[in-house]
Amino acid sequence: MVAVTQDSGELAKDPIEVVAARLPRTDRVRMSGRERREQLVEVGRKLFAEKGFEAVTIEEIAAKAGVSKPVVYEHFGSKDGLYAVIVDREMNILLAMVTDSLTADNPRALLEQAARALFDYIEGRSDGFRVLVRDSPVAQNTGNFASLLRDVANQVEQRLAKEFDGKDFPPKFAPMYAHMLVGMVALTGQWWLDVRKPKKDEVVAHVVNLAWNGIVGLEKKPRLVTERPS
Repeated sequence: MVAVTQDSGELAKDPIEVVAARLPRTDRVRMSGRERREQLVEVGRKLFAEKGFEAVTIEEIAAKAGVSKPVVYEHFGSKDGLYAVIVDREMNILLAMVTDSLTADNPRALLEQAARALFDYIEGRSDGFRVLVRDSPVAQNTGNFASLLRDVANQVEQRLAKEFDGKDFPPKFAPMYAHMLVGMVALTGQWWLDVRKPKKDEVVAHVVNLAWNGIVGLEKKPRLVTERPS
C-alpha cells in the first residue's frame, strides 16, 4: 500500500513495508521447526567455537540466524540450553567415530585407528572440537571433553588389559595406561587444530610411533632415576 504526501506529492511507503524491508532475508524464508532448530544449532556452534560461551549472547545468535530472540528461547529455553544441545551432539559424533573405528585385533592397529578417528573429527568438525575443548558451563548436565575422553579410555582399557595379561604385565595398570594414551592423542589433537602441520596422517603416525614404541619397551617395575631435592 502507498500514499501521496501532501507537501511533495511523492509516494510514501507503507510503514509495514519499510519494517519488512529492514528484516534480514533469512527471516523471511519460512522454515519448518526442525529446519529452524538445525539452523540455530549451526549458528550457535560457529559462534561458540569462535568466541566462547560467555562472550556470545542470545541477541547475537538471533541476529546471525535472522530471527527474533523469542524464537531461540522457544527452541532451546536459554543460551545454556542451546550450548548443551551442541556439546551433547558433538560428543556423540566423536564417540561414535572413535568407537566405530576400533575394528582391529592388535593393540598397535587399535591405537592407530583411535588416533586417526580423532584427527578425522578435528579436521571435519573443527568448530565442534573447539566447542568441546572449552570449559563447559553446563558440564554437570551434558558432560564435557574430559568425560568423553574417559569413555574412550574405558574402551581402550579393556583391550590393553588383555594385551598386558598376554605379555605377563600387570593388567591392573591397564586403566592408567589407557588414560595416558588417550590423553596424549587428545592433547596433540588440540595443538594440531591450530597449526595444521604436519599433515594429519603424518601426525597420527608420529603419535602412534611414540606411544607404541614406549609400550613395547615397558618395564614391569619402572623406577625413577632422579631424586627429589632435599
